[in-house]
Amino acid sequence: MIDAIAFTLQTGTQWVHLPEKYGNWRGVYNRLRTWAVDGTWERVFTALVAQADAGEDLNWAVSVDPTIVRAHQHATTARKKGPRPASRTITPSAGPAAD
Repeated sequence: MIDAIAFTLQTGTQWVHLPEKYGNWRGVYNRLRTWAVDGTWERVFTALVAQADAGEDLNWAVSVDPTIVRAHQHATTARKKGPRPASRTITPSAGPAAD
């Protein structure tokens, strides 16, 4: 079951394209969701980290892959390289003067 989940997550394939050797894709997917909801994955991860940390086998390294990091939609409007546009001069209105 874990191999089937790992295969799907590592390859990025759709669940329906899970190889037959792993069994019915619906069963694998349902087990993944069940374990995610009931906290099984969190408990497994916590236990593995504690075990590795106790044995001093854990080397913390963080890697960010830019293919999965998303920028906010408004981040695309950043100023391009080059000179800044001249600022607009503000002219007073012809309305009544403020007291």
